[in-house]
Amino acid sequence: MQARQPVLLRAARSLTANPSDAEDLLQTALAKTYVAWERIEDHRALDGYVRRALLNTRTSQWRKRKVDEFACEDLPEPEPAPDGGDDPAERQALHDAMWRAITKLPARQRAMVVLRYYEDLSEVQTAEVLGVSVGTVKSAVSRALGKLRDDPELGIVR
Repeated sequence: MQARQPVLLRAARSLTANPSDAEDLLQTALAKTYVAWERIEDHRALDGYVRRALLNTRTSQWRKRKVDEFACEDLPEPEPAPDGGDDPAERQALHDAMWRAITKLPARQRAMVVLRYYEDLSEVQTAEVLGVSVGTVKSAVSRALGKLRDDPELGIVR
């Protein structure tokens, strides 16, 4: 667990809105893994098992979410620098805008985009982790990228 914690925590962070929720999500997934330890046949595939537990746990949380949670309409974004330089604040703003756009995606597409591009898994690995076909991963990721391209908040990238 100690060796894989940074990677697994990054995966949990990609599924939640804040670091505290990510830590709670990872802890819950690890507890579920511990309880199921005897049933896990291939201990070399623990990363995939924990990732699946993360995704299933988060999906359950989304389904149980109270209706009184509301997202903000618009957040102010800084204007891009005219020189187009490599400004750290600009990079952070773009990073934040990208995460906000990713969180707007449906849960399944978001999971696939995160696994493909943030966790750097191949299409085959992503399909295995999520228990879907490679074609499903390809089409869902393609649709998700199309939605990200059309997101007005990411217009500064174009």
